[in-house]
Amino acid sequence: MAYWLMKSEPDAFSIDDLAGSPDATAPWDGVRNYQARNMLRDQMQVGDQVLFYHSSCAVPGVAGLAEIVRSGYPDPTAWLPDSPYYDPKSSQDKPRWYCVDVRFIGRFEKVVPLSILRGQPELSDMPLLRPGNRLSVMPVEPHHWMIILHLAGWTAPSH
Repeated sequence: MAYWLMKSEPDAFSIDDLAGSPDATAPWDGVRNYQARNMLRDQMQVGDQVLFYHSSCAVPGVAGLAEIVRSGYPDPTAWLPDSPYYDPKSSQDKPRWYCVDVRFIGRFEKVVPLSILRGQPELSDMPLLRPGNRLSVMPVEPHHWMIILHLAGWTAPSH
């Protein structure tokens, strides 16, 4: 199992939107960066865990958890002319863009803000915190994962 951080602007798609999706599951589509596409297509696997990060908002930070429930497949939004993610160079025969399906696990009681993450010396080498890193999808090391869950005060919900 691998760990990931996936960014979304909450006014476009928030953790609450994911929680409210049918079966609390939605495609993570619209990614239009080749490096992020390669991770979606080649590396993310069913069962991988995701930190759901709210970006470009008043308090950017980790809002909760999700998991990958379908590994990489061609992103159909690339073929929809009315979609903001339409790409006329992508075809069903030669797809250019990929997505995965994610399912809501839980929301943190409070967002773990970027400012708090930056203040943790043991997270200093995390890709999210590197200058100039604007990827919407990035790997998370297991020790970084555990630190963030601790900062969130996360305990798994009981079933």
